[in-house]
Amino acid sequence: MNVTYLCLGGNIGDREMALKHALLKIKEQIGEISAQSSIYETEAWGVENQQAYLNQCIEVKTNLSVSSLIESLLLIEKELGRMRTISATYEPRTIDLDILFYNDVIVNEPKLIVPHPRLHLRKFVLIPLNEIASNYLHPLLNKTIFSLLSECDDSSDVKQF
Repeated sequence: MNVTYLCLGGNIGDREMALKHALLKIKEQIGEISAQSSIYETEAWGVENQQAYLNQCIEVKTNLSVSSLIESLLLIEKELGRMRTISATYEPRTIDLDILFYNDVIVNEPKLIVPHPRLHLRKFVLIPLNEIASNYLHPLLNKTIFSLLSECDDSSDVKQF
């Protein structure tokens, strides 16, 4: 059984319902959700003039390989109305499902990088992740989530929803 940590988020439409639907689809298509953080409301990261996001981190036990996992997550995003464009990196979205960690595997491919390359820079990821995996050791940075959160310079507003 593989253990993966995911970050869920969205800032278009009924944000809370989008998270609930994503959790249901993850249970149906990916595996058992073994831990789940609170939901946090966060200002959009890296851009201005966007509605605040709702974000949540979960731990999932899955039989899927990392490549099958990303394919399933992209399909769930599409099923939940995510429209991807080529131009904008930080565009508004109904749902975003990111792989933070997959076991202790390191993946560096054109379409997938695990661990997520910017998770240590983002409080909207670190705060909910710390809630469910504070002692998890980042396989590249060799620091716990708690330590990464303590050292994070991100000043964006992240509050429990």
